[in-house]
Formats: sequence, C-alpha cells, structure tokens
Amino acid sequence: MTEQAQTDYKNTLNLADTAFPMRGDLAKREPAWLAKWHADDVYGQIRKARGGREKYVLHDGPPYANGQIHLGHVVNKVLKDIIVKYKTLDGYDAPYIPGWDCHGLPIEQKVENEFGKVGQPPKANKNGEPITATQFRKACRDYALSQIELQKADFKRLGVLGDWDNPYLTMNFKTEADIVRTLGKIYDNGHIVRGMKPVNWCLDCGSALAEAEVEYENRTSDAIYVGFDIVNRGDLGATANLTGNLQAVIWTTTPWTLPANQAVSANAEFDYAIVKTEKGHFIIAESLKDDFTKNVNLESVEVIATVKGSELTTLNAQHPLISNRQVPIITGEHVTADSGTGLVHTAPAHGVDDYNVGKLYNLPTENPVGGNGMYLETARVFVGEHIYKAQPKIIETLLNSGHLLDHKKISHSYPHCWRHKTPIIFRATPQWFISMEEQGLREQALRDIPKVTWTPAWGQNRIESMMNGRPDWCISRQRTWGVPIAFFMHKDSGELHPNTSALIEKVAGVIEQGGIEAWFDAPISDFLDESDCQNYVKSTDTLDVWFDSGSTNFAVLGSRSELTNPADLYLEGSDQHRGWFQSSLLVAESVYGRPPYKQVLTHGFTVDAKGYKLSKSKGNTKGFEPAELAQKYGIDIVRLWVGSSDYRYEMAVSKEGFDRVSDMYRRIRNTIRFLLANTDDFDPSKDLVPAGELVSLDKYILHKATQVQNDIRTAYTAMDFHQVCQLVTGFCGADLGGFYLDIIKDRQYTSKADGHARRSAQTAIYHIAHALLRWIAPILSFTAQEAWEVLKPLNKEQGDGYIFTQEWYDLPKVALTDITDTDWQAILAVKEVANKAMDDARTDKVINSSLSAQLDIVADSTTYPALAKLGDELKFVFITSSVSLNQGDTLSVKVAPATGEKCVRCWHILPSVGSVAEHQDICPRCMENAFGAGEVRKFA
Repeated sequence: MTEQAQTDYKNTLNLADTAFPMRGDLAKREPAWLAKWHADDVYGQIRKARGGREKYVLHDGPPYANGQIHLGHVVNKVLKDIIVKYKTLDGYDAPYIPGWDCHGLPIEQKVENEFGKVGQPPKANKNGEPITATQFRKACRDYALSQIELQKADFKRLGVLGDWDNPYLTMNFKTEADIVRTLGKIYDNGHIVRGMKPVNWCLDCGSALAEAEVEYENRTSDAIYVGFDIVNRGDLGATANLTGNLQAVIWTTTPWTLPANQAVSANAEFDYAIVKTEKGHFIIAESLKDDFTKNVNLESVEVIATVKGSELTTLNAQHPLISNRQVPIITGEHVTADSGTGLVHTAPAHGVDDYNVGKLYNLPTENPVGGNGMYLETARVFVGEHIYKAQPKIIETLLNSGHLLDHKKISHSYPHCWRHKTPIIFRATPQWFISMEEQGLREQALRDIPKVTWTPAWGQNRIESMMNGRPDWCISRQRTWGVPIAFFMHKDSGELHPNTSALIEKVAGVIEQGGIEAWFDAPISDFLDESDCQNYVKSTDTLDVWFDSGSTNFAVLGSRSELTNPADLYLEGSDQHRGWFQSSLLVAESVYGRPPYKQVLTHGFTVDAKGYKLSKSKGNTKGFEPAELAQKYGIDIVRLWVGSSDYRYEMAVSKEGFDRVSDMYRRIRNTIRFLLANTDDFDPSKDLVPAGELVSLDKYILHKATQVQNDIRTAYTAMDFHQVCQLVTGFCGADLGGFYLDIIKDRQYTSKADGHARRSAQTAIYHIAHALLRWIAPILSFTAQEAWEVLKPLNKEQGDGYIFTQEWYDLPKVALTDITDTDWQAILAVKEVANKAMDDARTDKVINSSLSAQLDIVADSTTYPALAKLGDELKFVFITSSVSLNQGDTLSVKVAPATGEKCVRCWHILPSVGSVAEHQDICPRCMENAFGAGEVRKFA
C-alpha cells in the first residue's frame, strides 16, 4: 500500500471538527463572556422571552453591605441562580432582584473608625467642628454604597443573572419609607407595645441586640452560693422554733446582678429541706441537698423538716447587700432542680424569666445599670462603678458579712455579641416590642408554619421550637444609622399620639423624598400642630436591622410590579432560622396574617477538611477565597462544586474536592465536544432523520436520554442539585462515553458522509446535545452558553441568542419495537462481561485492541434472543471484528485473535480485506462507504 493510497483513504473518512475547544480555559475566557452577556442585556432578554408567563419569585435575602464576599456568599448566590435558571427552563417568568441590608452597627463602626464619632471632631482634622449626626449618616450611606458596588461586581462574576442595575437597597429612600409604613401597618394591627423589659444589651454597642445578633461562646464566670437571711421565720411552722441563723440559699453566675434582686423564687411543687449544719440553718431543694453539702464543704447536714415550695411564700428575706430592702420568697415555673439550690435569685431588670414572674407578683423592674455598664443611683451600692470591676467587691462584701457560702470559677456557655465577640448583659430599658401575645402572634405563626414547605424538612421543627420559646421582639435600637421608629410620644405619659397612623404615613412621605435624614433633621413642627409640639417628642430610636430585612416582604415584594407577594421561595443559610426567616415571618404575620413565603430552603455552612467553619479569623480560608478560586479553576468549576455538593449539610472545602470536580467538569466538557464535533457538518433543516426511521441503537439512546431528562427535571424540582450532577455525569460517562459514543464512532467516521447510517447517529447526538446543554445551563452556565453558540439551531426561535431564554428540549418520542429496552439491558449486561474478558485477553497479550478480537459468545435462553436480533451488527455493539453467537445453558465469552487482514480505513480485521481488486487494503464495507451508496445499518 502506498503512502498516497493511505492519504486517499484518510480523506474518505468523516473526521470530526468543532470550534468548541477541548480546554475550557475558563479563568481567562469567562470575564469576556460575562461582559458580552451584560452588554447584550441577557437578563432583559430572558424577561422579554417569559413575558406574560406564570411567575416564580425567589426573594433575595439581603447580604450586609460590608466587606468582601466569601465562599458562603458564593454558595448562597449560586444556589439562587441555579433555581432561577431552572425555573426559567420550566417556562416560568422568574425575575431575580438582588438586594442589600444597609443600616446598622457594623457600618457605623467602620465609619467611626475612618471618619470619627458623632459629636467629636473628624479624625482627619482634630481641630475641626464636631461631626453632626447628618454628616455621619451621609458617611454611612456613602460607605454602604461603596461596599455594594464591590460586592455587586463579585456576585456578577459568579455568572448570576439578575436586575443588577435596579437592586433593592434598604437605604433607598422609597424602601426606607416603606419600612416605616410596615411599622405603621403593624402598629395598626395592634402588635406594637412599649415596655420596660430586659433585653439583650451589648455594652460595647451601647444598644439592644436582636436574638439573631447573639451567639454563644464559653466564658469563665464567678459562681457563688449566697445566703439570704430569713427575717420572719416564725410565720412558717417548720422554721418557727429554730435558733440561730436561717438562710434561703441561691446560686448565681452573675453576682453583679444582685443589686437588682427583688425576690427569691422557689418552685411550688418541689420539696424543700430545712437543714441544720455547722454553719447554720439553710433552706434548699431536697433533691439538691447532697450537691449543696459537697460544694459548700459541710461536714454534717441534718434535715430538720421538709416543706413544699408553695409554703415558703410566707417568708421574707433580707437583701444581702442593701440594708433597707427585704424581698419576698415567691414561686415560679421557671425554677428547676438541675443545678444550684432550687431557689433562684430574681432580678426582674436582668432576665426574661425574672421579669415575667416579677409581673405576676408586682415586683419593681428597677434597672440599676446604665447602657455603659456603670451602676446607677438605683443600685444603692457601688454607684458609678462598672459592673465587672465592682463584681469582686460584691463577692468580698458578701464574704465579710457572712452571706457568701461558696465561690468558684466555672466555664460555661454564655451569650456574646455577634459583632464584638464580648459577653452581653440582660438589662431592662424602655424599648419598643412586637408582642408575641397581645394579638396572638405566636399562635398565628405556629399555625401557619406547617403550611410552608421546608427544605430540608427539619427546618420546620427548628423554627417551631424557636417560635415556641421566643420572647417579645425588641425592635428598637439606639443607633444613628438606621430607619427611625417614627413615633411621637407624650412628654409626661409616654403615650403615642392619637393620630399615629396618619402621622406614620406623613413621615413616610417625607422619607420617600429625602431619606431617613429628612426625619432626623426635620423639626417636630414639620409634623405636628403647634399645641402638640409642646406636649410631644420625637422618638430617637431606630429599628432593628432584622426588621429592615424582615419587612422587605412588604417594602419590596409588595411594591415592585415584577414580583409577587408572598414569594415562592426564601433561600438562606441555616443560621437564618434565628434571623431573616423568623423576622420575615413575624413581619408578614403582623401585616398580612400569613407567611411571606411558600417554601424555605436552607443550606449549610462551608467548612474545612477538619469540619471547622471557614473563617478568616481561623486562617482556614487561604486558597478558597472566591477570587482565588475563580483565578485557579474558573467560576464554572466553582458553580459545579456548589451544584454537586449536598447543600443540606455542611459543605466541606478542600483542594482534593475541587480537583475531583475539575475531573467531573472535563468529563462533561469532553462529551459536549464530541457531540458538537460530530454534528459539525449536520444541517438539521435537511439532514434530520425522522424518529421512526432511526437505527435501533439511536432510538435506544434517545429513549435513555428521555428517561434521564425526566429524572433530571424531577431532581431540579426537588432542588436536589447534587443528584442532577450525578445524573448528568452518569449519562455522559456511562451511557454515552462508556457505551453509545464508543459504538457509533465506526458509523460516524467510516460510513458514507450523508448516508442514512451516519445521519441517524448524528440526529440522535444532535437531539442529545440540545437536551444536555439545557440540563447543565443552570449549573455550568458559562460552558452551556459557549457550546450553545456552536450548536446549530433547530429553528429560527432557537437561533443565535442565549440558552438562558430556552425551555426544556422536547426529545423525539421513539418506539423501541424491534429491539426493546429489556433487550438492550440484556445486551449491556453481556457487553460488560465481554469487556472484562477482552481486558484480560489484552493483559495476556492475546489481543492488542478490541478490534483485533473475535468473540465466541454462548448465551442462555433468556439472553440469546436479544443478542440474536442484532444479527451481523452484533460485532459493532461489542466493537470487535467478528462475533459468533450460540445458545447454551449459561453465559460464556471467549476471546481469540481475529482472522484476516486489517482494513486500513476502518481497522477491522477481516478475511474479506483484499477481495476488491482495485482497493486491496480495505474491506468491502469501506469500499461501499467510500465509493458507493453507503452501507445499511438497522440496529447498531
């Protein structure tokens, strides 16, 4: 055979070609693609394509406008984008309006650090005029806007499509006004109350904190046993005749709260022992007697009498620090016998349980601690000293007076400020609350929670347990940068103005024109008549930022025409059961009497290989910052990592994990490239083979693709995105790469270029390419669009443009009549056995490739009929030069070297090679394909 002859035969092959490269080179190419998407207004094209369709609204939980985005942000935004894109494929009009939280302490802190505090000279000019609140708010607004622009660029880089030019910001004048209107609606519905109640208070913030702003960390505290001297022992028969001292004993880990003590609480149903010891007589819960004996180092303890807790309420005790205060013994259900003494030091100003039981007994709620942690005059002792500096002195005073029975240091879980990481205190101050009980808000919320779809399902139990136990929502903050609680209060009574509802709307109108600054800067005379100005004052409090974001179901969903209220979905991290999910629920129930969402999806946190949450403070984010990942892998691989992870649990981050995802991506990309390369000369307008005329194998793969597409759509609907990824990679790897594509290579490359056999295979892979690109578009958005621009459209509607405007592909309906699905499963099972036998033969040097093999197959009566249907085309399914098939009792496959000469064109080894005189180097089949009408294929 001459070199010229080889070249001539090569030119008769159908060599694949495509503009879709093997290497994605994503990190370099994605930014340019992204710029084109935004220049082409892809988001606008999607909205136009879905105009008039049923809406599906995912409401964006606003990230805080402060700092660089991290991998947790990436997980959140990519999951949202996947959902919006697959819902668009479903045919819904699924707008995505991104948003930002813009008010609150973290921004205030940043501005204070760089600009200075209100009332003090600017940091840049120590001799300048003091900073006004108006200047400070402007600096906060400018800072928030700068952070939004930074974060927006990062979010857009993720391939997230949305209305980035018109996001919602809680600091937009209109949104600020609507947040105030939300407050007015809740007031109108009777949920707003004002009270002197204990709230979470951060001494560093100088403000109340929301429950969601509190986190628990271990802390070392002073734990003390304190004896309260009983002053009227004669009023209880069991103690009437005792001689010597008698003390009711409490145990506390917050000695600084003792100046606020107003009672000692017992449990009415507990048994309490009056015990005689070498240190005197004590009253303690009988079940805790042994613990008390051990902790106080008592040598002898004799039980004199036992009484019920309800009997102790006849007794009064002397306050151990304040000489002119006696306190009663009362009963409360909050008292437990888990630890301590079964008697609880009760300070209504410093604890919710204490406050609630204090209300039942009309105890005073006197707060002796200022917002800065200093004792006030009402403390009576240690006035002007900081509570933590005074605490050792309190303990020393108790010791010297004989009231300190024991003192130890203990480590225990204690609430801390989420921002400052410092311990908080509970402190009663006049605050505004949304009452959980006043209008039955708790019961209403608990009744509606089961009506929401919670994904994962445990989310329902979690929010129900939080709703069951949560106190009234303290919505007031003592901040400069925040939406005002726009109330007018009577100077003497503290009562709200009788025209509060109308005034709220008047204030909202002013804010809508000039922002919150218009409220704070305006004199009260802008809102009230002259007579009222003499009697009323403006509230100086701002709203909790959780109220800001929680009210977006009214302020955003209720005001933007492209959205619907309630939303179809809220999606955030698992910490938001305490935060946004809960605040949104309470606001919506207070305003509308229903939830703000139909479904809530929760995702886990990103953690390192050891299970620790990714955090810059822990130093475990290096290499996993979004910008680093984009530069190393490209965003599509980051998106695939998100999509292939089970977000319901913590998501482990490691180099190995990203390398595995990179391999997964290459498998998918190589499959796409094969499909595109082998349809490069395929014109669907004239080359498409009707479904009923396809080769049987092509019908089968389309049948299989339809099954996979149904499973993929089901997984998307269930939001099981990791299952979607498994289905896609399984189809690409096993059904296509490991089976179908291997088999059709012979038809693709050696059949007549425009013959039925080749066009049938091209028809199948063309349909599959259209389906596959849609399957991956929500997750591998960049790659799907890159391939979409290469894939030929089926019609004008599927012309140039963007895959993101498309709907799911309608794969042709095929009837597996000649070779059934059951037949193909049997054939596949035998092929697996044959492949193993050929691998062994290759190892043993019997053959060097599958095409150099001859198979002798003996099949049982169940399998034989399926194999026999393929006839002489059986060899193409097994990718061998020849196959002999016989029926027997059990399956067996023997491998031998094929006999004959190798065809230089198709590489089959056949006795017939050389039988054509003018073309000695090729087989008759290649002769027909290269120079004749082309071979006929029915089955494979």
